[in-house]
Amino acid sequence: MFKKPVEEDRPAVVSAPAANEPSTVRTRSVSVIGPTLVFKGELSADEDLVIQGTIEGNIAHHKKNLTVGKEGRVKADIHAASVTIEGHVEGDIHGDDYVELAKSAVVTGNIFCARIRMADGARFNGSIDMGHRGTSGQSVGNPGMASQAKLAVADDPARAHKIGS
Repeated sequence: MFKKPVEEDRPAVVSAPAANEPSTVRTRSVSVIGPTLVFKGELSADEDLVIQGTIEGNIAHHKKNLTVGKEGRVKADIHAASVTIEGHVEGDIHGDDYVELAKSAVVTGNIFCARIRMADGARFNGSIDMGHRGTSGQSVGNPGMASQAKLAVADDPARAHKIGS
């Protein structure tokens, strides 16, 4: 007549976190462009951005982090503080801090950054410039100055020497 309750019939007891335990609260703002969204034009934001959709145009995301997710398809030049690519990108990538290409990344274009991480399996076709960059994207200092100094040393007869002597 009376049935003893089975363990699955009992509601799960969930205890609330103690007042002194840290809670996991997201403190950064992150925008996500979903996989069904298609955007054409210039995109900029003042928060971190994850792209899972399709973007064509230009992405100016200075001082923030940009991630092109596995479903992301970007045909644009990218400018951001840090750039992580997991999907497809066609265009130049400018990362003020670093650029990271995940195993699933497919990139066609040039990369300009201070540091780069490329996972085994990432596909990349282009060139990488890891020269020190200013905020304008131009090389800091006078790039011709170093070559002029080398020429001045080589052209100085007092310092010139024969190779192999």
